[in-house]
Amino acid sequence: MQTLNQDIKEHTFKPAYLLSGEEAFLRNSYKNRLREAVTGGDTMNYNYFEGKNLDVREIIALADTMPFFSEKRLILIEDSGMFKGGSAGEEMADYLPQMPESTCLLFVESETDKRSKLYKAVKKYGYAAELGRQDFNQLGRWAAGILAKDGKKITGRTMERFLAKTGDDMEQILSELEKLVSYTLGRDVITDEDVEAVCTTQVTSRIFDMIAAISNRQVRKAMDLYEDLLTLKEPPMRILFLIARQFNQILQVKELAGKGMDKGTIASRLKLSPYVAGKIMLQARSFTKEQILEYVTLCVDTEEAVKTGRIQDRLAVELLITKEY
Repeated sequence: MQTLNQDIKEHTFKPAYLLSGEEAFLRNSYKNRLREAVTGGDTMNYNYFEGKNLDVREIIALADTMPFFSEKRLILIEDSGMFKGGSAGEEMADYLPQMPESTCLLFVESETDKRSKLYKAVKKYGYAAELGRQDFNQLGRWAAGILAKDGKKITGRTMERFLAKTGDDMEQILSELEKLVSYTLGRDVITDEDVEAVCTTQVTSRIFDMIAAISNRQVRKAMDLYEDLLTLKEPPMRILFLIARQFNQILQVKELAGKGMDKGTIASRLKLSPYVAGKIMLQARSFTKEQILEYVTLCVDTEEAVKTGRIQDRLAVELLITKEY
């Protein structure tokens, strides 16, 4: 991201950029910032393409066209699928070395294959940015900075509680920050009580509570949480993925704790907040290592059973949750 920020600040643009990665908020943020920096709001020298099966020759023809009363022409291409292989991506890759200096290509893709010819070309002649999920410290600094602009203060402990509820999705965090700012109108310090009063517990936190219920043998509570997620239109397979991820984290924490590492060290090693690391450590104590491994294996087997059509997805996750050990 440092390269992107520097290019935007200095207005020295590379021939091509690729923005990809899990964090949609960052992809959209840098897409808009680059567009504004390159075009200055000019629409005459800006072209936008979206979706698969684009006409590459049309894009190349525009790229060969000199900008009108401007130094740069920007062509923004979004979710094209060109970075997953295929003739379109290869044709675009072959064109990049001969593209006029007056043109800047900006690709924004949710999925890419780093082995593809176009990915390698953009990396060679331009810049490929992988905008993944941010760790706790990065999110905490970012969120605290947003609050500071509104004259709000928050302690590190309250920030941990806040991020434990919101998860690591930056769009969701921003939405919850706006609620906090409105709720604390007239006060400058945000408290734990404020977070509990207005912030919505996200899916990842509900999964955490579900695992806690499983560890405490509270099957009815775990099933109630599952039903809540289904009511919120969460697909059963995404719920399964999050359960599997949680058990993998519990396994990692148990192994590190077994080596004598404390909460702070574990949090740093796994890029978790100390608050979350502490809660996972408590969960890890509720399971033996063998039980955790059994759940990890069961998650894999459940996914395979659903994908091969041996069992319906909703029932499969229900059976996983109600398993007794």
